[in-house]
Amino acid sequence: MADQLKTFFSPALVRRLAETIQRVHPAFDSTAFVRSATNGLDDLELLDRGKHIAKALAGHLPASYADALAILLRSLGPEHESDELIGAGMAPFFYYPHTVFVSEHGLDHFELSMKAQYELTRRFSAEGSIRPFIARDPERTLARLNAWTRDPNAHVRRLVSEGTRLRLPWAMRVTWLDRNPDRVVELLELLKDDPATLVRRSVANNLNDLGKVHPALLAEVCERWLVDATPDRRALVEHALRSAVKRGDDRALRLLGYGVKPSLSVENVGFTPKRVSIGGRVTMTFDLRSTARVDQELLVDVAVHFVKASGKPSRKVFKLKRVKLAARDHIQLRMTISLAVHTTRKPQPGKHTVDVVVNGTAFPAGAFEVTRRGPAKAKSRRR
Repeated sequence: MADQLKTFFSPALVRRLAETIQRVHPAFDSTAFVRSATNGLDDLELLDRGKHIAKALAGHLPASYADALAILLRSLGPEHESDELIGAGMAPFFYYPHTVFVSEHGLDHFELSMKAQYELTRRFSAEGSIRPFIARDPERTLARLNAWTRDPNAHVRRLVSEGTRLRLPWAMRVTWLDRNPDRVVELLELLKDDPATLVRRSVANNLNDLGKVHPALLAEVCERWLVDATPDRRALVEHALRSAVKRGDDRALRLLGYGVKPSLSVENVGFTPKRVSIGGRVTMTFDLRSTARVDQELLVDVAVHFVKASGKPSRKVFKLKRVKLAARDHIQLRMTISLAVHTTRKPQPGKHTVDVVVNGTAFPAGAFEVTRRGPAKAKSRRR
């Protein structure tokens, strides 16, 4: 994802941005802007590219923030076509430099910047650019966010929950939010039954973040929301508790009906292959055998202790299956463990131990060996 974004912020995008501005403001020196925005662009990483382009915008738009912002807003294209982002791909990221411009130059122009972010979030997302305003003037900004919970546009309502996440990826940390989680919950209460899946998913992500900082508050909110919950709200709560469940949080497991310690054994564990090179896959199979005299509701996950570059293990839990296991019965389960190289996780060679985690209880299940990627085999030519 990061590599895709990085290459998305390309000279071609800069030229396209220049065209959209010059179309509404003919005095804009697009040639000079393109030269400034592309100078050194290829040497920069993901977010720095957007900031670099935003800096070039500031250097070539009028010095007055109000005048510059008016030009940018006139240059905007159409809004999101639907309440979801499915199929939009990378296209909305075209407006990332616009949001950076607002966050870096608009803090002293509250009303103008709120209007800009209202328009931008209907085309991209202003979740990152709203955060400096929360940090600078939390009461005024939260009052505006409260009003936006009733906006007819789902992307505006989503900005409320996404922009107030305590651990929003790629965004600045706002200590005021960490210290005032109850104010965040007040906003989420207004969105918990939102008609748009996009918004409810964002609310769940916000609560998931909340639980990493204030786990007791997360459990309290979820317990309250589960009372007379609709299927949609229950799904929201389950998604919000996902990290707490992976941590084996007793209260989260109990809320979801998996608070009883399992009576079972993990048997016949197999890894195919037992030695895999980086970039490959391992198929894991195992049996769960009940030792109880009653049926059991089980939440089954698999925890892999990935080896880090330092040689120390890093535990990552993968959701597997919900199982109703009859008394004295058994079931075979299977999952695939990927050793692909990702931006967020780069597999290292070494022994990787695995646990089967059932209702938060870990059962050691053996290990597999990861080796360095072997040399690529030459492809034979067909004659």
